[in-house]
Amino acid sequence: MSPAAPHLSLVFPVYNETRRLPASLREVTAWAQAQPWPVEIVVADDGSTDGTPEQVRAEFPHCIVLDGEPNKGKGAAVARGMQAARGRFRLFSDADLSTPIAEANGMLEAMARGGYDIVIASRALPESRLDVRQPPWREAAGRAFNMIVRPLSGLPFRDTQCGFKLFTAQAVETIFPHQQSSGWAFDVELLMLARAFGLRVLEHPVRWINNDASKVSLLSDAPRMLRDIIQFRLRILRDRPQAAQPAPRQETR
Repeated sequence: MSPAAPHLSLVFPVYNETRRLPASLREVTAWAQAQPWPVEIVVADDGSTDGTPEQVRAEFPHCIVLDGEPNKGKGAAVARGMQAARGRFRLFSDADLSTPIAEANGMLEAMARGGYDIVIASRALPESRLDVRQPPWREAAGRAFNMIVRPLSGLPFRDTQCGFKLFTAQAVETIFPHQQSSGWAFDVELLMLARAFGLRVLEHPVRWINNDASKVSLLSDAPRMLRDIIQFRLRILRDRPQAAQPAPRQETR
């Protein structure tokens, strides 16, 4: 990394976010300015049709805006943003800040303390604090989805879908060139690739505030996601991106 590289990059994949994004970027900017190290903010647009990129450039000139045409999916926007970022550490976050940006501090500390390559936010650990919960039916559906995902993917994590994940620059450069999914299941693919490459992953409790404006529909999206996960596992087993790597130590906290 260049000496001028920021300590942390914050990557926000966005699609038609003119209503929610300004408040989030104001909060993130205030947090970044309070940190003792430099932070860059990257907005990775996914083909918005409501003027989101233009709004960000006009109101938040300190942010880096990456245009994406046509709309390809959240996974594609995350991949573009994470690979364009320059930080020693790179975190992608949902634009609604359901996981408050201040949770990045604890995750960075855990990464440094344990020497982890990736730290993923989790809503499912006993220490997690859910200030505003999802409706009971959605929580139950999420638990059921995870119970299916774990054996299909071979991953031990209780929550693969929380949109707040921290990577070292090296982990980004190792994993993201192999990512193929552009849809909602991309989180699982990234973690499966991490496992294939022998990277150390920590599942970390966070504070979380449910936002009812979620764009994921478990009823319509879950079958496609499960199909994609099966395909990921078959492809990774076939291609073995890093053959003979020992299985990583996966941990929760």
